[in-house]
Amino acid sequence: MTTLGRTAADPLAPETGDFSLVLGGPLFQLFRRSHLTGDGLEMLHRRITAFVVVAWLPLLLLSILEGRARGGAAGLPFLYDVELHVRLLVALPLLITAERIVHERLQPLVRQFVARDLIPDAERAKFDAAVASALRLRNSVLAELFLIALVLIAGVVVSQRTQIVLESATWYAIPRDSGAQPTPAGLWLRWVSLPLFQFVLLRWYFRLLIWARFLWQVSRIDLRLVPTHPDRSGGIGFVSAVSNAFVPVLSAQGAVLAGLMANRILYAGATLPQFKLELLGLVAVMVFAILGPLLVFSPKLAAAKRKGSREYGILAQRYVREFDQKWLRGGAPPGEPFMGSADIQSLADLGNSYDMVKEMRWVPFSTQTVLHLALATLLPALPLMLTMISLEELVDQLLKIVF
Repeated sequence: MTTLGRTAADPLAPETGDFSLVLGGPLFQLFRRSHLTGDGLEMLHRRITAFVVVAWLPLLLLSILEGRARGGAAGLPFLYDVELHVRLLVALPLLITAERIVHERLQPLVRQFVARDLIPDAERAKFDAAVASALRLRNSVLAELFLIALVLIAGVVVSQRTQIVLESATWYAIPRDSGAQPTPAGLWLRWVSLPLFQFVLLRWYFRLLIWARFLWQVSRIDLRLVPTHPDRSGGIGFVSAVSNAFVPVLSAQGAVLAGLMANRILYAGATLPQFKLELLGLVAVMVFAILGPLLVFSPKLAAAKRKGSREYGILAQRYVREFDQKWLRGGAPPGEPFMGSADIQSLADLGNSYDMVKEMRWVPFSTQTVLHLALATLLPALPLMLTMISLEELVDQLLKIVF
């Protein structure tokens, strides 16, 4: 007998088993036709190489031809533009690598909602509908066309405002009375390299939006939460494990800010402390982007904890009353030994269960998860500490913190 495309031998609907945030969409199909990926995002090195060849290599060649690669008339030569190299040679490969990691870790995670019997049979249709809806959004041609239009229209304006402004010529622009005139390399940067990077980055934000929407739809289901589950999250603590898969995305975003700060520090006289608000803001936004969607389960976790406290409180009251009556009020059968009685162990087990209910969290992640994501975001900016103190002093301070 088949129900919603499932059989008794396979309790997971096909779309549930195939769930992936990244294994679809027009760009993925283009990669397949170009032999830059297989069905499971293989050939990662090919995709990274292709992006670098398109986004970075022409800038190098054009800068060499113009004599702006190492110096010449450029106050900021191409090879010394830290922000650009970090963006295209560090952040961009990280974003591409994240696709494979997220695909491999998210697919089995979604399966666990069914494998752990969290979805009641009566609610299974809603869960399958949530999965199907997420896959439709992931495959949307219109969504990716909108992202392309966004980076070509708004992205070019933003890039002009974020590029460092120097009085002398740079590898990408020459100052004129009428304004900065882009060099051939600057034109490639404006119309190819930066839009390509911004598209990949915005595509990740869109995927995070799909994931958040999926979790919200799942949170509307009457989940079978167990207050005494050892994960202290009613049995859905496994959803926080996906946060590790998004670490490359956070590190890539942190690298972009670190590169921007490096250029400002090296060529515009800025100092690292001037960027503390930007660093704190980036950490707050990125950590919330990953863990914020999990907060949709908080009302259900809080309700499960209240219900568990009430039910286990009643159970505990009944058991301890019977225990008191039996062993303290003379209710034990004649000759039954107190030492070695299973009643003592049962009382201890009941106490442990009640403690688990009291320790149940209203969020399905721990403080350690928050700190891990914050560190992943800030890590690319760590080398900038060398602009304030020497490497030897930095290592000495880190050792004091650790030991």
